[in-house]
Amino acid sequence: MNASEFRRRGKEMVDYVANYLEGIEGRQVYPDVEPGYLRPLIPAAAPQEPDTFEDIISDIEKIIMPGVTHWHSPYFFAYFPTASSYPAMLADMLCGAIGCIGFSWAASPACTELETVMMDWLGKMLELPEAFLAGKAGEGGGVIQGSASEATLMALLAARTKVIHRLQAESPDLTQAAIMEKLVAYSSDQAHSSVERAGLIGGVKLKAIPSDGNFAMRASALQEALEGDKAAGLIPFFVVATLGTTTCCSFDNLLEVGPICNKEDVWLHIDAAYAGSAFICPEFRPLLNGVEFADSFNFNPHKWLLVNFDCSAMWVKKRADLTGAFRLDPTYLKHSHQDSGFITDYRHWQIPLGRRFRSLKMWFVFRMYGVKGLQAYIRKHVQLSHEFESLVRQDPRFEICAEVTLGLVCFRLKGSNKVNEALLQRINSAKKIHLVPCHLRDKFVLRFAICSRTVESAHVQVAWEHIKEMAANVLQAERK
Repeated sequence: MNASEFRRRGKEMVDYVANYLEGIEGRQVYPDVEPGYLRPLIPAAAPQEPDTFEDIISDIEKIIMPGVTHWHSPYFFAYFPTASSYPAMLADMLCGAIGCIGFSWAASPACTELETVMMDWLGKMLELPEAFLAGKAGEGGGVIQGSASEATLMALLAARTKVIHRLQAESPDLTQAAIMEKLVAYSSDQAHSSVERAGLIGGVKLKAIPSDGNFAMRASALQEALEGDKAAGLIPFFVVATLGTTTCCSFDNLLEVGPICNKEDVWLHIDAAYAGSAFICPEFRPLLNGVEFADSFNFNPHKWLLVNFDCSAMWVKKRADLTGAFRLDPTYLKHSHQDSGFITDYRHWQIPLGRRFRSLKMWFVFRMYGVKGLQAYIRKHVQLSHEFESLVRQDPRFEICAEVTLGLVCFRLKGSNKVNEALLQRINSAKKIHLVPCHLRDKFVLRFAICSRTVESAHVQVAWEHIKEMAANVLQAERK
């Protein structure tokens, strides 16, 4: 394909993408395929001679689309949103065209410097404390990770390295292995499974702190765990506080937990993967109060801020704590500017070496929507979730299971877990809308998350009517 054909095919692909997104409401939200459906539809090996572009485009509809779950359908209410916008897609095209591997400033100065500035822009939108911003001479700063899972792991590994160095400085005879076997990390029992996974990868114990009646981690429960573990000769070193849990969008009490972590010299990491986008709205910013106690903070613009995956924003107060844990400087990666005060090489901030020019997506989206446009988008989703909450509360057969703060509603039929499992099975088998469940304590609960950029009140109303119809069928079957 030469430049001339690329121009032509590129326009065709833009038309295909635009048509797909404009018509996505008419597609069944969840596919009718079984595991292994795709392999018989394509050859067993790559072609020896080139295929035509027309054949490839034709195969998208024949082979790919039948197996796609349409996350951007206005009838997709599962998981949490994954962001999508035309400015971000255009920026991704440019990223692919530039094609740099931005592991260092020298590898592409614009890739590094735009990321630093965009993370400062976003930090200011959130009103983060100055200590988290790079500025021109700050000790902190932000980095784009691939996911919140990576950010949690990076924070845990940095905290682990920091405490090992501190203890070995105090007691030079202590071995790393002796310290490692005593390290303990903590999170709420509502924290995402990626936190537990970070503990497994990091080779440290992770303890779940029982949450309160609002599914939040509180000071008393954390303090009790810390005191018990210290008395047993263990070394608390890392706490993850979640703002907007995956199960029900609950919020750990930062203003209680933060001072304890600071007093105990324990690294505090905040995981606000979903909810963090909402903090750009002044009315939701109080949910972030207490961030000043944290050592690191993370959320995913690729969930709810119209920046397509992947773009997970992570800030640290002292970037040396993060980069010091992973710094390696082989000769072939060194450059003449790496020790200057305002230049950072992002390879020291992450697990991979290579990285894409992801900040272009932020730059395009922030400029083409503006802060006010992004705030309006968040507010619309929150309003729609409260609309759905109101519909549920008007039906005496149903109950709301957790406070509705942002764009997630947890609800269920009053009655057994079995009847709610049957309801979810009927809803998802019909494939008109798509939901996923969670467990809150011993209750099986349905989650209704406002996800699509194009979702409107009419779609919420249609979804609720469908849920009511499925509920009537389930309850009728129960009575037989």
